[in-house]
Amino acid sequence: MPDREEDKARLRRKASQEAISLAMQSRWQEAVTVNQSIIELLPTDIDAYNRLGRAFMELGEFARAKESYTRALGLDPYNSIAQKNLQRLSLLPDSQVKGKEERREVSPDLFIGEMGKAGVINLQNLAPRELLAKMAAGNQVYLKVKGQQLVVENDQGEHLGLVEPPHGFRLARMIEGGNKYTAALVSINNDSARVIIREVFQHPSQAGRLSFPVKAVEGFQPHVRDTLLRHEAVEEEALEEAEDMDLEEGELIPEGFSIFEGVAPDEETETEEEFTEE
Repeated sequence: MPDREEDKARLRRKASQEAISLAMQSRWQEAVTVNQSIIELLPTDIDAYNRLGRAFMELGEFARAKESYTRALGLDPYNSIAQKNLQRLSLLPDSQVKGKEERREVSPDLFIGEMGKAGVINLQNLAPRELLAKMAAGNQVYLKVKGQQLVVENDQGEHLGLVEPPHGFRLARMIEGGNKYTAALVSINNDSARVIIREVFQHPSQAGRLSFPVKAVEGFQPHVRDTLLRHEAVEEEALEEAEDMDLEEGELIPEGFSIFEGVAPDEETETEEEFTEE
């Protein structure tokens, strides 16, 4: 009956918005409950299965995440979100990873600041894929000086990669001089990773020195929108809701981040290509 179908659609829309909101706040256990309730109402809801898979991944319940993404793929064999996450999950054990629930997400406000105080940088000498697969865009990471190099580690003290020179050399010297920084992953996949690093304290001995000289980043202004640290599935789902639940094929912004403010035209093109290729 038309009225009953309209009621179902209305309930689905409301519950989906709640699920997305919970994911935005990293309230993953609650997101599981809401998405499961949607599936009880509409067992063929592909979006709900994808969101459920994301929530289980964030909770470290990889076997249940695989099951959810497999159900989504069963309903839509060409669903790129499910395909990509199943590929990522194939690198992980089914058992829960200790400490996954406590992995810290960083507030976007930490990265909105003055020119020369923050920058987005590539990592080199990356960790094995099995370790990278455990990480997600938005996770806080930690900087450690080793000789002249600047190493990026996760909250378990595991090596993720090296900050590329010359940024790594410069920042290592400034940290040795007393500066303090905070950092988070911007994007990560099997063979590349980028971090955003922000100066949070400048030692008096470093007065007048920019952590990220403007010329060195070729016009890139290190300000980021308040949506920078959102997970990929969350942002995709929000976009889908805005289009009246009409699913577009493919992932619009993989690894969960939107665009940067003030990016030079040539760098903006490169950024968009990177986020749509994965």
